[in-house]
This record gives sequence, structure tokens and C-alpha cells, in this order.
Amino acid sequence: MSNHNSNYVDVLIVGAGLSGIGAACHLQNQCPNKSVAILEGRASIGGTWDIFRYPGIRSDSDMYTLGYKFKPWKNAKSIADGPAILSYIRETAAEHGIDKKIRFNQKVVRASWSSETAQWTVESKHGETGESSTIVCSFLMMCSGYYSYETGYTPDFPGVEQFQGTIIHPQKWPENLDYKGKRVLVIGSGATAVTLVPAMAETAGHVTMLQRSPTYMVSLPSSDRIANTLRRILPASIVYSLTRWKNTLKGILIYQLSQRRPEFVKQLIKKQLRKELGPDFDLERHFTPPYNPWDQRMCLVPDGDMLIALREKRASIVTDHIDTFTPTGIKLKSGEQLEADIIVTATGLNLVSLGGISLTIDGQSIETNKSVTYKGSMLTGVPNLAFVFGYTNASWTLKADLICTFVCRLLNYMDKHKYRQVTPHLNDSSVEDLPLLDLTSGYVLRALDRFPRQGSKLPWRLYQNYIFDTLMIRFGSIKDDALEFKNAEVQAKVGEVATA
Repeated sequence: MSNHNSNYVDVLIVGAGLSGIGAACHLQNQCPNKSVAILEGRASIGGTWDIFRYPGIRSDSDMYTLGYKFKPWKNAKSIADGPAILSYIRETAAEHGIDKKIRFNQKVVRASWSSETAQWTVESKHGETGESSTIVCSFLMMCSGYYSYETGYTPDFPGVEQFQGTIIHPQKWPENLDYKGKRVLVIGSGATAVTLVPAMAETAGHVTMLQRSPTYMVSLPSSDRIANTLRRILPASIVYSLTRWKNTLKGILIYQLSQRRPEFVKQLIKKQLRKELGPDFDLERHFTPPYNPWDQRMCLVPDGDMLIALREKRASIVTDHIDTFTPTGIKLKSGEQLEADIIVTATGLNLVSLGGISLTIDGQSIETNKSVTYKGSMLTGVPNLAFVFGYTNASWTLKADLICTFVCRLLNYMDKHKYRQVTPHLNDSSVEDLPLLDLTSGYVLRALDRFPRQGSKLPWRLYQNYIFDTLMIRFGSIKDDALEFKNAEVQAKVGEVATA
């Protein structure tokens, strides 16, 4: 139900990163009669790929699955760096005219639903002036990612104020940091640390990675040889589609194998590491986590860059706990001292649910962490709202594309049947309440209570499986006992409401 007020859109998207730009393209293509706008809290497109500027920044998913379904990735490198991913997102926005639909510096603070008008009133604050504005929409789509853009997570390290060098969190990387010839200490063992260490080791004096516990690391080529060969004989779109399926199925296979035969996968990983690092390296201490593969995210090492830096002694790895920071570095629990000029705290993100916005429905404040997710994209008791949350064990975009397709199908179904409201309700008492994410990583566990929950069976359960989700989300019926469709009792003309 459209109207001509400039302050009204049919679908409002929050966030102009990978998910938001993708969502706008899907809507434009599958729901061409819908007006769409994007509110972006920052001054530029790209989200994660624009914020993070640290050395070596790259994806740890291949671009055949992190890229959009509708826009083939044509670069020879499939494990792409941040700038290449950012230009891909911006190019997509420009090609589809989405860049003209973005309102920048608009940080969304709250959204209020009125059942009377079947509309959301969304309030945002201008990033520079602090000025408030509102926009009205019939459907709200949250594409704001899953972590705070303001600050990364840094634990309270004892004695941190004593250190006389430079301390940096990767989320706020200074533009002209000179680390040439310097002693660099990277705290952490996740994807960010594994990216930073080899990149900085190229010019730093020495880089030490300090980890409390190891992470599983898997070395893969940064280029997809099969895709690059096929591209010489087949059209790019066909190669892209084939490679996307090949890599997706490979990912599912490795994940399933890790769940069912963890010891076998552990031995495979260890064998590869032993080959790369040589017989004398202490794999047990530094590369054997206390948990099974895929209980936390595995780290991708493109072309073995991290392992090469370790082998060539440009980098080293220390597994220990921090006792205290000192004026010249860090003292460990074992008593060992690590000297450093620069300390990088690659200690994770601050997770936030739905971009941290507050929701009210008919004047009542809603606690979204009490809601259960429907098909991983809507919330019980919350009408006309969808959110994009990608896979934890595969590319974010595979799931994002599916969710966007589902939203488009849902909107078209509502138009066809003249419905104006849709709300998921969980009426099945046999469904148990489960955490949204089943990863045991510290940054996930710290924030789980802020996130919505999932249920123990369909359509409330997340299976983290693309094939399964394709059947359920793309081809499953929109008509569902769990979804309540309504025609709003409209008290006034929509045009008058939107201008009020």
C-alpha cells in the first residue's frame, strides 16, 4: 500500500552494507512496485568492508559464496581483500541505482509499530548534527549486521595504562601507523589475528601472536583454479553459479564431517599443519584447540600465509595467559616477558541485536531477546519486520540472499491477498527454547542473552545448512499456521497518517 508522501516508503532497509545493498537489489527485482529506501548510520556504503582498514583485511569466505547470487564475481582471486569486496558492493549499488536510495548519517534509534495504521514510524539521528528525523514504512528490514560499529571488544587488561607503546583495536585502525621494523604483539587467535600477523610480518621487525587457546586453521589457495579454468570456456554467470554450488556443498560436507567425525577432521587438519610447519613445531600446544572443529569458527589461511610467516620466523606464536601489561610489553602468567612497541588487541567484537534499536508495538516496549526467530528472519510477536542474519558456518551472503528472497515472496503474497500485516506466533508448546547461535566462542557467549532465541524444531530452528534452508525458505509455502495475516483496521487514510 503506497502513498505519495516523501516521508513514506513501502520497505525501509536499515544498513547499507553487504546485506542492505543486496536486500534493495532483490526487492527492486522481485517486488518492482515497492518503494524502497535505506538508512545508513555512517557516511558511506559498505558496512564491515568500509569500517575495517587493518593490514591484510580480507574475507574468510570465498567470493563465489560471499558474492551476491545475481552478480558474478569475476576477479581471479576468490579469497578477496577488503578493498576488492568494498568496490564489488559499491559497484552493485551503482549498477542497480541503489546508491540513490540511501540516506547517509542516519543512525536508527527506535521504531514504533502502530496496528491502527499497519505502519512503522522509524526515528533516526543524524551522525554529525544530532538532528532527529522520522520516516514511515509498511515493512521494516533490518540489515544492520550483528556487532557494534562504535567500538570493538577489549577485555580489562591489568596494568594496561603502564604500557608506553601504542595500543590499537583493529576496528579503529589509525591511517598512517608505521610499524616497519617494530616489535608487534597481536593478542587473539581468531580470523582478525590470523589476517594481521602475516600482513604485518612483511615489514615489521617481528610479529608475535599471543593466544589464550588455539584455533583450528585451514590453509586454502586464494584462487579457485577450477573456476578460473572454466571461465575461459564458459560464460561468467554459468561459472559463477557452478562454483557457488561447488563451494557451498564442499563447506556443508566439511561442516557435517566435523560434527559427525571430529577426530578424523582433527587428524586431517593436523596433517596439513605438520606438512606446512615442519616436524619441530609444537602443534599440540599452539594448534590443537580444546574443542571439536566447528564448535567455533575455523580460521582460513589463504595460500598458507600465516604458516609461511611462522616457518620463516618472521612471526611467532605464544600460548599463555596475560598476567599484566608492563611499560615495555606484557608479562605472562608463566613469568615470560613479551617486549613490544605496538600491541594490537584482536580480541573480538561487541555483538548487538537488530542494530541496538529499541522497538515498541502500540506503545509497548518489546524485548526482542524474549522473541523466537521464525525461519531465522522474523520475530514472534513482531509484525512486518524481517532481519538478515547470515550463516556462522558458511558465507553470510548465502543466507542473506535466501532471507531476501523469502521477504520478497512474503510481500508479494500479502499484496495478492490484500493483507497489510503479518506476525509470527509460536503456538506449539512442544517447541523448546534454544540459544540463537550454537558457537562456543567468547564473543558469542558474552552476548547471547541480548539476542532472540531459536526453537527446537521447524520453522523455529536454524539448521545452518544451505540446501535445507533453500528448500524451506525459497520453496516452502508462505501460508503457514505460524504466520498470522491481517488486514489492518485503518482508522484514517494512509496519506493523512504518513503526513501527520
